[in-house]
Amino acid sequence: MRPRYRSPVATGQLNLPFDPIERAAETWRVHFGPSSAMAAVTSIMRAHQILLSQLDTLLKPHDLTFARYEALVLLTFSKAGALPLSKIGERLMVHPTSVTNTVSRLERAGLVRRLPNPRDGRGVLAEITDRGRETVRLATEDLMEADFAMPMYDEAKLEQMFDLFRTLRVAAGDFRY
Repeated sequence: MRPRYRSPVATGQLNLPFDPIERAAETWRVHFGPSSAMAAVTSIMRAHQILLSQLDTLLKPHDLTFARYEALVLLTFSKAGALPLSKIGERLMVHPTSVTNTVSRLERAGLVRRLPNPRDGRGVLAEITDRGRETVRLATEDLMEADFAMPMYDEAKLEQMFDLFRTLRVAAGDFRY
């Protein structure tokens, strides 16, 4: 079993005396019928809010958001430490405008630099800087220590969760499986 890390990150705990999503599902059943899909989607959306808040809080001391961290990690994993902005968007599955915004913020922070793409005269590469690599290293240490804000799950549950969401991603056409 993995060590339990208790995250000090505050998530705006509601501390309600009931589960509002379960209550909504009960009401949904009365008014509309089966509620399993609605309850699952609503739970996923709430989990997304919680995790994003916790991860962004963990990354704040590094002047990063999770989206910027993901971009830096992607550049760190690339052979040359640089990728076309279009490739970054494709790999992170985000809109080109989001990539441009993310890279601009990372560039202002001195974590990446933009370079002309030698393979495409109009294209631009984002290249991670030494400072960017150090920031990724330090931020990753913090995320790993906090189990990416998921210390309440053991390894088997995390793998099961990954498999469950892979089915959704395949159905959405993210990749062939």
